[in-house]
Amino acid sequence: MANHKATKKDVRQATKRRERNKYYGKTTRNAIRDLKAAKEGEAAAQLPNVSSMIDKLAKRGVIHKKKAANLKSKLAKKIAAVAK
Repeated sequence: MANHKATKKDVRQATKRRERNKYYGKTTRNAIRDLKAAKEGEAAAQLPNVSSMIDKLAKRGVIHKKKAANLKSKLAKKIAAVAK
C-alpha cells in the first residue's frame, strides 16, 4: 500500500477515474447494442447520439480515437444497409 500522502491521493484519483471510465464505457456499449437491435427508423434517429457518445469516449481517452472512428464507421454502414 502507498506510504506517501501524494501516492495515497493518486490511488484515490485513479480509482475514481477507473469507475467513471467503466460507467461511460458500459453505457456506450449498451447504446451501441440497442442501436444494432433497433429498427431502421429508430436506428437512424439514434445514430447521432451514439456517435457523440463514442466521440466523448475517445476525447476522454477511454478508447483510442481510431477505434472510435472504426466503431462509428461500422455503425453507419450497418444503418445504411438496413435502410436499403
